[in-house]
Amino acid sequence: MGLSEGSASFCRGPGVSAVPARCVGVLVLLLLGMWDARAQSEFQTSSVYLWKTGPWGRCMGDECGPGGIQTRAVWCAHVEGWTTLPTNCKQPERPDNQQSCFRVCDWHKELYDWQIGSWNQCRPVLSRSHEKPLECLRGEEGIQTRDITCIQKSNGVPAEDVICEYFEPKPRQEQACLIPCRQDCIVAEFSPWSECSKTCGSGLQHRTRHVVAPPQFGGSACPNLTEFQICQSSPCAVEESLYSLNVGPWSACSVPHSRQIRQARKRGKNKDKEKDREKAVRDPEARELIKKKRNRNRQNRQENKYWDIQIGYQTRQVTCTHRNGKTAALSFCKQDKLPITFQSCVITKECQVSEWSEWTPCSKTCFDMTTPKGNRTRSRTIKQLPVGSESECPQLEEAEQCVSQGDGVAPCITYGWRTTEWTECRVDPLLSQQDKRRGNQTALCGGGIQTREMYCVQANENLLSYLNALKDKEESQSQSKSKASAAPLLSITFEITASRPVDHKLCTGPLPSTSQLCHIPCPTECETSAWSAWGPCTYENCDDPQAKKGFKLRKRRITNEPTGGTGNCPHLLEAIPCEEPSCYDWRITGLEECIPDNEKPCGPGTQVPVVTCVNSDGEEVDRQLCRDAIYPIPVACEAPCPKDCALSMWSAWSSCSHTCSGKTTEGKQLRSRSILAYAGEGGVQCPNISALQEMRSCNEHSCTVYHWQTGPWGQCIEDTSVSAFNSSASWNGEATCSVGMQTRKVICVRVNIGQVGPKKCPESLRPETVRPCLLPCRKDCIVTPFSDWTACPSSCQEGGVMLRKQSRHRVIIQLPANGGRECPDSLFEERECEASPVCHSYRWKTHKWRRCQLVPWYVRQDSPGAHETCGPGLQARAITCRRQDGGQADISECLKYAGPLPSLTQMCQIPCQDDCQFTNWSKFSPCNGDCGGVRTRKRTLVGKSKKKDKCRNSHLYPLIENQFCPCDKYSAQPVGNWSDCILPEGKMEVLLGMKVQGDIKECGQGYRYQAMACYDQNNRLVETSRCNSHGYIEEACIIPCPSDCKLSEWSNWSRCSKSCGSGVKVRSKWLREKPYNGGRPCPKLDHVNQVYEVVPCHSDCSQYIWVTEPWSVCKVTNVDLKENCGEGVQTRKVRCMLNTVDGPSDNVEDYLCDPEEMPLGARKCTLPCPEDCVISEWGSWSQCSLPCNGSSVRERSAESLRQPDDGKPCPVATETEACTLNKNCYHYDYNVTDWSTCQLSEKAVCGNGIKTRMLDCVRSDGKSVDLKYCEELGLEKTWHMNMSCVVECPVNCQLSDWSPWSECSQTCGLTGKMIRRRTINQPFQGDGRPCPSQMEQFKPCPVKPCYRWQYGQWSACKVEDAQCGEGTRVRNISCVVYDGSTEDAGKIVDEEFCGEIEPIIDGDKMTILEETCTVPCPGDCYLREWSEWSLCQLTCVNGEDLGFGGIQVRSRAVIIQELENQHLCPEQALETRSCSDGQCYEYKWMASPWKGSSRTVWCQRSDGLNVTGGCLVMRQPDADRSCNPPCSHPHAYCSETRTCSCEDGYTEVMSSDGTLEQCTLIPVVVIPTMEDKKGDVKTSRAVNPTQPSSNQSGRGRTWFLQPFGPDGRLKTWVYGVAAGAFVLLIFIVSMIYLACKKPKKPQRRQNNRLKPLTLAYDGDADM
Repeated sequence: MGLSEGSASFCRGPGVSAVPARCVGVLVLLLLGMWDARAQSEFQTSSVYLWKTGPWGRCMGDECGPGGIQTRAVWCAHVEGWTTLPTNCKQPERPDNQQSCFRVCDWHKELYDWQIGSWNQCRPVLSRSHEKPLECLRGEEGIQTRDITCIQKSNGVPAEDVICEYFEPKPRQEQACLIPCRQDCIVAEFSPWSECSKTCGSGLQHRTRHVVAPPQFGGSACPNLTEFQICQSSPCAVEESLYSLNVGPWSACSVPHSRQIRQARKRGKNKDKEKDREKAVRDPEARELIKKKRNRNRQNRQENKYWDIQIGYQTRQVTCTHRNGKTAALSFCKQDKLPITFQSCVITKECQVSEWSEWTPCSKTCFDMTTPKGNRTRSRTIKQLPVGSESECPQLEEAEQCVSQGDGVAPCITYGWRTTEWTECRVDPLLSQQDKRRGNQTALCGGGIQTREMYCVQANENLLSYLNALKDKEESQSQSKSKASAAPLLSITFEITASRPVDHKLCTGPLPSTSQLCHIPCPTECETSAWSAWGPCTYENCDDPQAKKGFKLRKRRITNEPTGGTGNCPHLLEAIPCEEPSCYDWRITGLEECIPDNEKPCGPGTQVPVVTCVNSDGEEVDRQLCRDAIYPIPVACEAPCPKDCALSMWSAWSSCSHTCSGKTTEGKQLRSRSILAYAGEGGVQCPNISALQEMRSCNEHSCTVYHWQTGPWGQCIEDTSVSAFNSSASWNGEATCSVGMQTRKVICVRVNIGQVGPKKCPESLRPETVRPCLLPCRKDCIVTPFSDWTACPSSCQEGGVMLRKQSRHRVIIQLPANGGRECPDSLFEERECEASPVCHSYRWKTHKWRRCQLVPWYVRQDSPGAHETCGPGLQARAITCRRQDGGQADISECLKYAGPLPSLTQMCQIPCQDDCQFTNWSKFSPCNGDCGGVRTRKRTLVGKSKKKDKCRNSHLYPLIENQFCPCDKYSAQPVGNWSDCILPEGKMEVLLGMKVQGDIKECGQGYRYQAMACYDQNNRLVETSRCNSHGYIEEACIIPCPSDCKLSEWSNWSRCSKSCGSGVKVRSKWLREKPYNGGRPCPKLDHVNQVYEVVPCHSDCSQYIWVTEPWSVCKVTNVDLKENCGEGVQTRKVRCMLNTVDGPSDNVEDYLCDPEEMPLGARKCTLPCPEDCVISEWGSWSQCSLPCNGSSVRERSAESLRQPDDGKPCPVATETEACTLNKNCYHYDYNVTDWSTCQLSEKAVCGNGIKTRMLDCVRSDGKSVDLKYCEELGLEKTWHMNMSCVVECPVNCQLSDWSPWSECSQTCGLTGKMIRRRTINQPFQGDGRPCPSQMEQFKPCPVKPCYRWQYGQWSACKVEDAQCGEGTRVRNISCVVYDGSTEDAGKIVDEEFCGEIEPIIDGDKMTILEETCTVPCPGDCYLREWSEWSLCQLTCVNGEDLGFGGIQVRSRAVIIQELENQHLCPEQALETRSCSDGQCYEYKWMASPWKGSSRTVWCQRSDGLNVTGGCLVMRQPDADRSCNPPCSHPHAYCSETRTCSCEDGYTEVMSSDGTLEQCTLIPVVVIPTMEDKKGDVKTSRAVNPTQPSSNQSGRGRTWFLQPFGPDGRLKTWVYGVAAGAFVLLIFIVSMIYLACKKPKKPQRRQNNRLKPLTLAYDGDADM
């Protein structure tokens, strides 16, 4: 409201009638403000929210090509990044989220590609500092770009980059580059001056140089290549001719005028003659003759559609030229005979070819991205062969790569490797040379090696569908026949199971392995425990006791189950027939206390036995089972009364002396007792000694032992009565298909006798004779189908018919097993090829030369002698293509196969009247073989020439030519190196598809070869057969056989390191022979060259035990005659015995028993008096309770045997002692030994083994004890006693056979080699024999001479009958023999040796033997011949190539003959070309030694060539060092430092400004020599060195000493000499003092001789 009121009041005013202007202004301001606020809010909205887009997605569509669609995400976002509603953004500005695109498919790769343009010129990058350095070191950095476009291959139309980027990233469009430093032109040194151009008067001589490197990168141009100087000779006696006859070039070849034009001209000239001729022609006979002649001429022409030879003419001008280059009248050139100005020539016809034919179909008719593309070709034919033209016909065939595409194109056949099944695992290839098991390989086991074959097949062949289609087709055909025949089942089975093999070369993938390591399980040997003790006589079967037949049995158990079941174990039960068997019996375990009869306190009584019921195995059973057994009766005993003799209890029965009883042996047992106290008066006296011992019989059974013996299980035979198992059942890991039965033989055997009747053995314990078994599945042989027949020779055969054969093969991929179908006999078939057509060879047939065609009469009519139809001309001939048999052939065949085209024209001569005519030279007569003989050839005069005297002059025109025959002397020389030692080739034995070591002969005697070259007497290479040599020197050689490391056999196992508990035992091998020549290396040996095997062992702690006899009677020491009692000593025998199941048996050495456990053999004792109490021996101590902590006690007790008299007390019958650790109480714990080495079966070489360790029971004092102590405590066992391990197999390196020898590396020459190679089929592993280093061998090829055509030197340019102008130069082509090297220039031989070689020289088929050249006229300025091409030079910096490629240059220098004609000279010429084998060259300044104040300075290239240019001018060394001002004083000269110095003998006197003022003479010291006998007084005098000395040379020597410098001070060397003299003086004084000093008496030194150094042999480091 305030605003409106304000504004209203503001608008009111004194003038109400008109609206004031300021009111209108306010309104405008209001409107503007409102609009601005609205616009601002709109601007804020639009600037705060923006449309965002994601990347375009993949192009999607149903079809490939431009019909695709791609989308992208579009959303509205705040400027801060968060997404908002789409309505916040302006809808009209919303970007499209969809667009059409080109959908790329894989096959577009063949249609589109990147078109890469060439790099543009390198342009400099603007550097930060615009100042360029004074010296350019590397160049200037730049950048270059190129155009890259995605195009359609077919028409080159540009396409979107996305299409090409789908397959390949876009190549880079720009790159850094370098603009090198500018390189000025570099030229070589000048040649020597030429001879003077004139022999008399004033002439010119020149010298030239050539360009070494052209100017590049803006470098300065080349200097003049020629220098001239005037030379003077003696004045000319005759005036020099100023004019020369100059011959111009020949004009183009012109066609002669047609007959009508020539006749019209003739008519115009002399019509009268024509009329006369016409009259004569009207004669019909003459007309007929002319007609026949014309027809004959037409036939002789033999026109050919491929060439049209026209002989024309060409002319040239002959002018007279002045020395100044101007033309003068011919009369000035005074010459009798002028050059010919016309000649015949061939009208040039260029080659004409037809249009291209259509492209042939693509050779690759399938589609595949991986294999190479196919090819298609098109051709064109020759319409007109070139005549007289240097350019050859263009290419007649064109080929390009192609790809078949489209829906109907099938995918290409792909090929892959397949393998047969692995052969059986074999161990014998792993055996070393010395292994004794090589002879018997049947029982080997463990690690082995097995092989398989590989073959190539079509990988994507759907064989089954093909066979089904074929089968359906055959069935439909067989139904239409009356009698159908079934296809053999066998062949169908073979074809279905595998793919057909194809050529190995078709498979390109990685080769599958053909050998691998394998494992044959080693059979586990059956291990049994020791025999138990013989049991009691028991019934055969306690459940069914029959009659009174019984057996005593002993048993053993299987401790290690063998491979293949328990049937392979020895018998586990032995029986002895016995009488009165019983299954259960009472066993007396002890006797109760002796109870006197009639309840008296002492005297005779009885002891009731304590019994248990036991079965035949000694196990306690229910007492009811012993009801039929006889119960033991009480035993009589006697309880001694006081003063009676007291005896101990009976000892236990000893072990039986024999295990059985026979005729000579009887088992006995003993027991004894001893006297404990003697009787008193009136008491019962002690018995005699014999009554203290009792004996009884034992083991009364006979020694006839019987047992069941089993044979091996027989073969598993199919049991038809049992239904077949499912084929998926498995038995020992193998698939099984049916149930069978196995039987074995079981017999009763008497030990040491043999087979007896079965009733002697217990029938119920008879082993089974039949058991079921599972038959493994039958495996049929599987072979591949036959491969396709190998191709017969498709091309025709040269010469004689040689029958070829074609073959096919198939591969066994599975061998039959378990009665499966056998393999077919034939795996390889062969048949004769059909005779291939004999090759047609083609040849050019040349027809007769046409008549010699001269230049037309109207051209030569003005020349002298033109009235005769004679002179030089050209003649042509026709050529046709013929087969060897003479038949017509197309000319294209001869162009391919018949060699170079014979010449179509040749020069000819129609003799003039004055000419002499001869026949052609005959062939040379044959040589008669004598060295130095002569062969001749002849010719004869023809026609009128026979009568001309000029022609019969044999000096001018010889009719016979002689030639010396060559001297055939040949010498042979060895060339090249010796070949490798090559063994004679023989068949390798292959055993079961496996190459066994030693089958392949790799060593022994072989031969090495050196090539022989044969030379003739002119040292030309000839065929080796001329030297009666087969081309080689042979020499026997030896390839040493590899010898493996040889070790001894294993030693016997050592004894167990412990007699009780677990220890180790060791065995070893030692080195007998080191390996050499690549034999198997030795295993790791110790310092005494031994290898060990350590295994744990266990010694039974109860194997040897101490056995004691009862104590003797206590012998009293203080003898009381009244009573035999008191203190004394008693003894007993202690023996070490072998413990067995039947008890201690044999005495052994005492050291075998534990000495710490040895019982006492003597002790103090007390013999009771008659009235004393007598107690028994102490019983065993009770067990201490664990743990042994000192709080527990143990006790032992004794029984009272005789009561004391008069109520005397008996001593305490119980004794206790504290349990003390490691004294009478022990803790026990398990201890585990270390692992053994990896143990293999004795029949194994390597593979899976086992490591073992053992448990040991260790007492707390560290002593090993019997395991039962730990077992009784029930201690926990947490260790694994066995662990599997692997011994690496020693696989020898297996090599392939040598390949066939390759083709010779050179077709001829001395250095040809043949190579053969072999590959590693199986790399060596472990300690196997390593692979030899030689994997290829070479052998020199027989030497064959090389022949080639070679040009001779060009002759000098020759102008016939003139002094200058255009002339010709000629050269010869000759056949040369050479040794194949580029260095051999060759030696000329007869052309017949090059008869089969096409005349191609330096790669050019056109042989040019004549060419035009120019002889300059006197006074002409002309260009010299081109120089040789320079060396290929790279653009480099500091020896590093910058990558601009190599360049070569050649140049032509200008030669001036008259200085006045310099203005007519051409420019010197320069020509460059790129090259590939370039090098980096450096240019350095070189300088000669100074000569006075000057020296020579020049630039030199790094290969030693002196050049001008190339070196940096700013680095040029000084060539002059003259002093300024010059040294003008007498005896002064300019030194190297550019200062004036004085000569020797003079000293410098310097001025105050440091310049030389004068040279003054210095004094001279004369030292006389030995010869100068008069000079014995030394004098010094001043000598003028310029005056001759009176002292003759040889009489004395003179030194010029200059002690003072130019400034008058002493020089530095004077001080040095003084110091040296002082030091020398001190040295002399010291020496005199030492010499005069009295020496001390030297001490006697002990002569300690050096002890010899003993070296401990610690094995060979190379093993």
